[in-house]
Amino acid sequence: MFKTTLAGLLAHKLRLLLTSLAITLGVGFIAGTFVLTDTINAGFAQKFTADAAKISVAVLSKGEDHKVAAAELEKVRAVKGVADAQGIVSGTAALIGKNGKVAGDFPTAGISIPEGALNRTLITKGAAPKSAAEAVLDENTAKTRGFTVGDTITVLDSASAKQRFTLVGLFDVGVNQELAYTGAVGFTTDTARRMTGEKSFKEIDVLAADGVSPTDLRASVAAALGSAYEVKTGEKLAHDLAAANNMDTQFLTMGLLMFGMIAMFVAALVIYNTFNILVAQRAREMALLRCIGATKKQIFGSIVLESGVVGVISSVLGLLIGLGLGAGAMAVLGALDAPVPVGVGVSLTTRTILVGLVTGIVVTVAAALLPARAATRVAPIAALRSQVEESTVRTGVVRAVFGALFLLAGTGATVAGVSMEPGQSALVVVMASGAIFFLGVLVLGPLIIRPLGAFVGWVPAKIFGVPGRLAVTNSRRNPKRAATTTVALTIGVTLMTLISVITATTRETAGERLDKQFPVDYMIATQQRDSTIPRTLASDLRARPELASVVAIREAEAKVNGRRAEVGTFTADPAFTLTATKGSVKGLGPGTAGVSDGFAKNENIKVGDTVKVAGRDFRVVALLSDDTAPVYGVTIPERDFDSAFPKVADKQLLVNAKDGVTADRSRQIVEAAAQPYPTVLVASSREVRGAFDDALDQILMIITGLLGLAILISLLGIANTLSLSVHERTRESALLRALGLTRPQLRRMLSIEALVLGLIGALVGVALGVSFGWAATQTMMDDITFRAPVGQILSFVALSGLAGVVAAVLPARRAARASIVGSLASS
Repeated sequence: MFKTTLAGLLAHKLRLLLTSLAITLGVGFIAGTFVLTDTINAGFAQKFTADAAKISVAVLSKGEDHKVAAAELEKVRAVKGVADAQGIVSGTAALIGKNGKVAGDFPTAGISIPEGALNRTLITKGAAPKSAAEAVLDENTAKTRGFTVGDTITVLDSASAKQRFTLVGLFDVGVNQELAYTGAVGFTTDTARRMTGEKSFKEIDVLAADGVSPTDLRASVAAALGSAYEVKTGEKLAHDLAAANNMDTQFLTMGLLMFGMIAMFVAALVIYNTFNILVAQRAREMALLRCIGATKKQIFGSIVLESGVVGVISSVLGLLIGLGLGAGAMAVLGALDAPVPVGVGVSLTTRTILVGLVTGIVVTVAAALLPARAATRVAPIAALRSQVEESTVRTGVVRAVFGALFLLAGTGATVAGVSMEPGQSALVVVMASGAIFFLGVLVLGPLIIRPLGAFVGWVPAKIFGVPGRLAVTNSRRNPKRAATTTVALTIGVTLMTLISVITATTRETAGERLDKQFPVDYMIATQQRDSTIPRTLASDLRARPELASVVAIREAEAKVNGRRAEVGTFTADPAFTLTATKGSVKGLGPGTAGVSDGFAKNENIKVGDTVKVAGRDFRVVALLSDDTAPVYGVTIPERDFDSAFPKVADKQLLVNAKDGVTADRSRQIVEAAAQPYPTVLVASSREVRGAFDDALDQILMIITGLLGLAILISLLGIANTLSLSVHERTRESALLRALGLTRPQLRRMLSIEALVLGLIGALVGVALGVSFGWAATQTMMDDITFRAPVGQILSFVALSGLAGVVAAVLPARRAARASIVGSLASS
């Protein structure tokens, strides 16, 4: 039997290739995930090891402020065995771009670059700063802001005064995610302290003298500083940083593996369907083996052995593909300047090899067990049949009952999840209910495939005549096989539709909330979001005839009913109002106040009560929604605020252009007015919405790409199923040809059959995706605005049908080329 099984595999190489391709892709994705994250970890470890070699001991703060007092540096330098010690400065030093404005949405970090052996900063171009007039920039900031070595850069010091430096070098921020996000300017230590205003150090790095071990030096430094600080060896520091980094990559690994598991589940369905068809096609062959003495156990072992061989081959190929995917992903990350270490060799660990092989083999063998069990039921008398009979599915009561129970349980759990308070728990319940409901669809699949086939195939049957009617009949002939084939595609379309619905709903809801919070054309604020906008800017803008309204927002901290709270105000203007949940903002006049819902709840304040703000009583006339901006603990009229806080500058300006003024013209006016103030940034509501939309589109693109693997595997399943089905129906196809069906008509028939199967899977997936997409959005937040992207969803259906037709090209071509006489003679 062993030789017979191997001979059968070698005799059907194409069948072996098609069968193994699905598992190969699934294993490749999982292996690629591990290769990617293992390579990133190896790169990080390499960087940390290099850093650790440069220092012997690091002194860190145990407090939440992460500061080490400057006086401790001299204590460390006085410890016996210390060759050198340097304090590391980290603060804020805003870089001015070439447009005269601060660079970025957040202030650039100002850091110190130590001299000598303790310099852990990798200078990639030029040199480290050596004088008070020199500075370095991180590579990404220099690239995006157009600075090169030799340029003069302007940086704001802690007093917001402009200071100019010669750019002498560029450096790599390495694994520091914060610096990668904000950008950084590097100075000498003394200059960094002057620019940032920092009086303390972030940490103190220590170099041991010759012959002194890091462990002994750590003990000496710890004894000198006492228990107020944490003292680590360089090796321990590297280990802790690497461990913290591994937590991040573990999250990435789990996220990617989730899509890998989806791909493997789809692949398992394809393998199961493939072996089901193979067993049906080889019924006569197995019956002949039974006639010459093969036992049921040997037949079962033959199928399992075949699946094992397929699993081993596909898993090995999957590992090779995974290695390529991991290397490709690293190349893409490097091209996108992602903050990950590049230039290190691709890492393929023993764990990755074992997980890939075990997963592929186990999934393949498990998927083949039921077909192998069915093979043992082939009676020896089947060898006398002239033609293989297609298996049929019986509409059993047990199947219907179990399927209905799953559907009811899934529906009930969904209702329960939607009824819960929005949050993570409710979302988990809805997702679990979706999985339960899908199991019901899976069980009932063979029962619903016939009515769905009739519905989907009605138009093709009318349009394409005899080939169309034959195709629709063929798609409904074996419901169990058709259901298993289409469910793989259904999974992919369901998830893609669900993500699209969630994205569209989030986009619409967030857009409406942005319109409520910022019902203006332009928002003006400082980079650090503090109250430092001179009031003269608002006056200058109000003098422009092209602008309809300019609302100034101010805030201060004061005692409210005896406790510290934020107090705010805004310029009264018809174009800007706050949303009151109780009372009315129309009554917000002298001596009155609006209180936010959250503050009112905490302080038990109601409309009509009196609150004492900065020693003065105000009557509460409205409770304000926390969802609108700007809402502070207490909001009072502008004159009352200016009387209590006369020196507070504006925090934010909201500007509306007059009707008829173009966006370019109004933007030019607002930018020109703000130009004299380097720290003041102008953002349009269109830009804010655009940035949000871009972020959602990027997420959607990434998820669609990851789910695309599952869709590709499912289409391979359709092609494989159709190819094997063509082989199974060789005699039937030849008979149709003999009765007058032309080769183009035969190809058209098989293409329409694949089209119908693709549309069935897509329609079921769309129905599930929209339904559970709606349920998921109801658990995310209150007052959701549901949106289903109809155009996008219709494109999923159309692409699924088209992909099904493409998958049928080769099987249809093969069937049309077959000899009529030879096919009729075969049995």
